[in-house]
Amino acid sequence: MMNRTCTRALAGVVLLAAMAYGQAARAQALPPGPSETPRVAVQLEPTVNSTIKCVQPPPLFELRDYNGPLKKTVGVFAGQLDLRAVRVPNYRPGQVLCSLKLKDKFFLSVRDTFSPGTFVAAGFISGFGQAINQDASFGQGWAGYGKRFGTDFLDQASFKFFNDFAYPSIFREDPRYYRLIDGSRKQRLLHAINHAFVARSDNNRPMFNFSEWVGTATVLSLSNLYHPGNQRGFGPTAEMLSYNILEDMGFDIVREFWPDIAHKFRLPLSPEPAAAGSESNPN
Repeated sequence: MMNRTCTRALAGVVLLAAMAYGQAARAQALPPGPSETPRVAVQLEPTVNSTIKCVQPPPLFELRDYNGPLKKTVGVFAGQLDLRAVRVPNYRPGQVLCSLKLKDKFFLSVRDTFSPGTFVAAGFISGFGQAINQDASFGQGWAGYGKRFGTDFLDQASFKFFNDFAYPSIFREDPRYYRLIDGSRKQRLLHAINHAFVARSDNNRPMFNFSEWVGTATVLSLSNLYHPGNQRGFGPTAEMLSYNILEDMGFDIVREFWPDIAHKFRLPLSPEPAAAGSESNPN
């Protein structure tokens, strides 16, 4: 029987494919919308070591900046990708992105949890699970769907808490994905895959991606408490961990190439980081 992690991955692929197909089919038919000044999203407060110049990431687009019903649908997905994605500044040697304070990581976790994309994903996954009768003891009908939605949303919230805030704070790790963009397609693909193993520290040094592995293992262990259909034991848990890591690799690949897709379909895209560095105070 397909375990619930495989179901979650399959549901995500179906949702992504449906959105991509719909956007591609209508992109040429829709005239470009009028130029609008994007609304600036709330930014995280940066800090960095006083000996290093840093640049702040560009402001994020909000859902209201995506004009048209179809583009708003894509905007939900794009916002979920861009929330944890930033570009490596390559303007001059020694320039880095500003790091995040403890409260900034917590704010990132909360915002990621309550973003529209999280509710859409939980709703889609729970509907898919109900269709194949995953967690059969929950039953069918609206009562069964409500239980599935609650547990799937709790899964999503747990991942955001442990992978965006808790373990990045403990290990002093930057929870964001750094886009390469300027390399070849092969370099960018390998860069995205490599992120499952190598992250950046708060001091901008490469480090093992503890949040990805330890955070995912923690969430999977906790999910056994409220998912009666989960298979217990080391073997099933290791299999579920592998599915989740592969799923996150897939999303990092989409994060890396999303600017290319956005340019092709004339979707809003955050501008380049400001070229001028800024001195900041010590942590």
